[in-house]
Amino acid sequence: MDLSRRRFLQAAVLTAATAGATAACGGGSGSSGSKDSKNLTLWYWSGGLSDKVVADAKKHFSDISLKTSVVGGDFKTKLLTGLRAAQSAPDITGVKGEDIASFLPNANRFIDLKTVGADKLIPQYLSWKLKQATTQDGKLIGFPIDIGPCATYYRQDLFEKAGLPTDPAKVSAELASWDDYFAAGVELHKAIPKTYLINNISSVFTMIIGQGSKRFIDEDNKFIGDQDHIRAAWLTSVKPYTLGIDAKINDNTWNAAISNGALATEIGAAWHALDVSNAAPGTKGKWRVASLPGGPSNLGGSFLAIPATSGNPEEAFKIISWILNPENQARGFTDAALFPTAPAAYKLPALTGGDPFFGGQKTIEIFGPAAEKIHSVFEAPADAAVSAPYFSELTSIEAKGKDPDQAWKDAVSQAKQIAERQGVK
Repeated sequence: MDLSRRRFLQAAVLTAATAGATAACGGGSGSSGSKDSKNLTLWYWSGGLSDKVVADAKKHFSDISLKTSVVGGDFKTKLLTGLRAAQSAPDITGVKGEDIASFLPNANRFIDLKTVGADKLIPQYLSWKLKQATTQDGKLIGFPIDIGPCATYYRQDLFEKAGLPTDPAKVSAELASWDDYFAAGVELHKAIPKTYLINNISSVFTMIIGQGSKRFIDEDNKFIGDQDHIRAAWLTSVKPYTLGIDAKINDNTWNAAISNGALATEIGAAWHALDVSNAAPGTKGKWRVASLPGGPSNLGGSFLAIPATSGNPEEAFKIISWILNPENQARGFTDAALFPTAPAAYKLPALTGGDPFFGGQKTIEIFGPAAEKIHSVFEAPADAAVSAPYFSELTSIEAKGKDPDQAWKDAVSQAKQIAERQGVK
């Protein structure tokens, strides 16, 4: 299958273990003095912004020459190169959500957006998402492009065949906990033996970690990946495997499983709807969306930032705030499946209309409330690298039949070693 955002984020977590999580941009705080250039550059990656909105920004800011570059390949590496060689850095840049924590220790390489107008707009955007781009001393280095509020995508026809509830409100209510969800999966697999509840147990682990108030490293830079909250997430994630309702898909067979009914549900972010519809266009109208078991979670979502060397930070932020105002975020949702970070957008027609792929369901009624209830969680720069062994070991359970308890011990041991190398206590 193509490298969807779902698969890309999975790959990014595993890559972080070897690539490291700290963005060493070098010392200094960029150039100083008068900054009133009328020639600005914007870097982003394919799908990172609505190309239509970006094109309109060039027209809207007619007194500015805005040159845009859709950067391919490893965006973070290319951005780091640009930041080290100040003359080649963009004036405005995207920063991927999985990378933002690694840039916080080097916040002096970016403009504090509160100094160029963001302080007046902050109340209009989701506070938990803004916190991800905020340093411990309060500097805001990124303005949120999008988020990934999560839900349960399910095949209504297969649920009906298995005697399960089919209405989104009933599914949300009756499958509200992970144990309820797994119990439904057992009934489903019993009624339709070739159909499974989930694609793999790593996806469950991802969702549960996102539902919590703590991750793998605390704000004092201490490793907490062996504590009860991670252990509980692990034990819950392993249950589908032990119950026989795990399809164990960790390769390129996901598209076929979605198309042929081998998977009756998918747990994922709002943007994952595009992956599902692209993978299985023949199932249009058969899917519905319900709340995620266990509460709201987020996966993904990126930012726009202004490097400290920007030729005109004030004008750069005007461009950012225009591109990411509620109306243009709604357009971004239509054009590029970028779920808005400004709740005012949730009331606009682009989001309130029914989705034909999901039988005309108004999916904003699931995703909107979830987006506003997501926990604000501290994510350390080394979090991605430290978390990688847990996902590798969960895959080993599925692929090699590894004992879950031994896999847990190995995951914690490896995570502690990575944490130590990353300077975590």
